[in-house]
This record gives sequence, C-alpha cells and structure tokens, in this order.
Amino acid sequence: MNNKDLAPESLMMGYGYDPQLSEGAVKCPIFQTSTFAFKKAEDGKAFFEIAKGSRKLEEGEHMGLIYSRINNPDLEILEDRLALWDKAEMAAVFESGMSAITTTLFEFLSPGDVLVHSSPLYGGTDHFVKHVLQRFNIQSYELHAGEEYGQLKERLEQDGLAHKVAMVLLETPANPTNTLFDIAATVGLAKKLGNGEKQVLVAVDNTYLGPLWCHPLELGADLVLYSATKYIGGHSDVIAGAVLGSKPLLARVKKLRTYLGSMAGPWTGWLLMRSLETLKLRMERQAASAAILAKFLSGHPKVEKVYYLGFLSPQTDASQYDIFVRQYHSPGAMLSFDVRGGEAGAFAFLNNLKLAHLAVSLGSTESLAQHPYSMTHAGVAEEDKDRLGLTPSMVRYSVGVEHPDDLIWDLEQALAFVPG
Repeated sequence: MNNKDLAPESLMMGYGYDPQLSEGAVKCPIFQTSTFAFKKAEDGKAFFEIAKGSRKLEEGEHMGLIYSRINNPDLEILEDRLALWDKAEMAAVFESGMSAITTTLFEFLSPGDVLVHSSPLYGGTDHFVKHVLQRFNIQSYELHAGEEYGQLKERLEQDGLAHKVAMVLLETPANPTNTLFDIAATVGLAKKLGNGEKQVLVAVDNTYLGPLWCHPLELGADLVLYSATKYIGGHSDVIAGAVLGSKPLLARVKKLRTYLGSMAGPWTGWLLMRSLETLKLRMERQAASAAILAKFLSGHPKVEKVYYLGFLSPQTDASQYDIFVRQYHSPGAMLSFDVRGGEAGAFAFLNNLKLAHLAVSLGSTESLAQHPYSMTHAGVAEEDKDRLGLTPSMVRYSVGVEHPDDLIWDLEQALAFVPG
C-alpha cells in the first residue's frame, strides 16, 4: 500500500512522537524536568555547539536534549505539529501571545528602523509598538485601512522614511472591527521597499482566523504570529503564543527566545498538543454557529451594525470582498456589533448574558463577550479608537461550540434589557 499524504487533523494524533520511546504511552507524556542527562561529555559539548550556533548539524547528526529553556520534547513535538497547519518550515512556541510578538519584533528591528503596521491593533500590541519600541528609537507608521499601497509608499517617501522600513506587521482581520488587509499586496510593497542588501519582512498576526481559515505564509508573508491562547488552545485554560516561518528566520527567533527565557514550558506544550487534536472540529462548529448568530443580530432592532466577514459583498464592499475571497477560506467565528444606546446599551446587554461569559479572550469552546472600547483596547488613544470605528456601543463576541439555538436565546434575552 502506497503512503498517503495525511491531512493535518489526522497528523495531530501522533506526528513527531514515538510511543516506544516512552514506555508505549499512546499520548506524549509531560516531560516535567528542567534538565536532561548526557550519555557522555562529548555529547554535551556537541549539543551546546549546535544550540549556541557555533556550528550546524552534520549529516546524520541529531540534536540532543539539554535544558528545558533550550529544548524539551513536549515543546519540540508541539512545534512540529503546529507547523503543519501553516506549512511552515519551523515554529517557535512562547508562554504568551505577547511574548511571541515582542520577541519577534525585538529580533528583527533595530534602533532607527521603522515598523509599518495595520490599524487597529490588539491593545497590548498597540501599546508595545507605539510606546515601548519608541524607547528604543524604533518608529511606528500606520497603514490605513483601504489605503492603496502606492499611496503608502508615497507617504513614506515624502516623510523620508521609506529607506528605514524594516518590517510590516499586519493584524488581519483587525481586532475588533474585522477590517481586512491584503497580505499579498503587502508582500509586494515590502519587496519594493527592500533592496539587495536589506529584506523588509512581512509578519501577520493570524490569531483572529486561526491556522484553519488563512495561511499567510502561502500568500508570501515571512512570519505568522498567534496568540495560541485563542483557537489553538481553545479551552481558556492555557496562555501561549507562537511564531512560524522559515528555518533561518525562526532560528533567530528561537535564539533570542532562549536568552529572554520566554519559551513555553512542558505543561503548556502538553495542553496545546491536546488542543490541536480537536482544532478543526471546534473551529468548524464555531464558524457555522457564527453565521447563524450574525444573521439573527443583523435583523434585531436594538443592533445598529454587525461586523462579520460573511456579510461582505462585491456590491457594497468591493475592495474588502476581493481580499476576503483571495485570502480566507471562511468568515470565521468572530462577531462585533454596535448596540443601540452607546456604552449604556452595550453594558446593559453584557450584564444580562446568561450563557455566554462576560470575559476577554476569544476562540474558546465557551462563547465570550466583552466591550473593546473600555477593555481589550482601553489603552488605545481615544482619538485613534474614534477614527478606527471602535465605538462605546461596540460589543465583541467570540462564538463557542454551544448549540446555536441556545446562543440565540441568550442574545435575545440580553438584548431585551437594552433601553429603547
């Protein structure tokens, strides 16, 4: 019988793990250890040479285990499996999404560089980009939604910054507005901004759609970032992040990760391996339910507007629709909507949910609702929130795996408390 190229959801059950190396255990054990014993001193020397980058693996040579800050079986197997979804050469997992983002930006940006970024960004990313990086003389520069990339290049040139751009960071769909940015067009811009001596990297935060519905590396991006807390973890019981890309780029990320100490531990790795086994099942159910909830909300008299990718059309949203059909395989399971009555209306709705939880985060098995203006994006400047459409009336809703009829009941009864 010929070998078959197995789908990622099939490979999640055992890829990269040999049960016979762990007493026949079908599931990978938790390697809860800080350090690993070498068979002989020469092995320790060889492993450290490779880990520190003083030489590369020779043909037929295998990297051994040293110390869980450098490598651990749970982490390595997890990274091998996670890379399958995005068809990446390598992955690096971190103890949080923010540590994945910050480590990556610190590795590829230097004083004097310019980081071009989409907007809005998640509140934590927004603060790091606009406040922390500035302390290191790294300037942020906003890519406006719907802006032609030729116009952006012209703006950069007029401001004398085009030659300083080192990276473009896209968060698409944007959190929480679901605004789309064109990954392929961004890659084209990055090539024009670069030259033979300098490569302008494109990094895409793919948290909102997760590794199932969009594959930025296939569209030309250099790096893809995740808050693995969200869909990858999917159970609101683990904090983690991930970066994926080519071996040369990820080798740099992993080296800095070792010195910053921001890698995930064995318990986090084990939990994420468990979650990857049901990733496709969970995300498909969530996306199907989201379509039902979005339709209900769009016809409700106390909802002013619904932000849902499934509502994009070539007639009313030609540019955004074009990006959607080229870039995504599903509208996903994230909804935002404006409730009548501003903040008071939004709070009345949120305070009366009975099934969905009033909590931040997204992508979990339980439905979650929150108020971006005062919660996840509280640190974003008010003038930026207003300009980008983050209104006091907006609610962000992450659809879980509950029965959609029950979620609609919950929405309906909570909206009944909204005045008017």
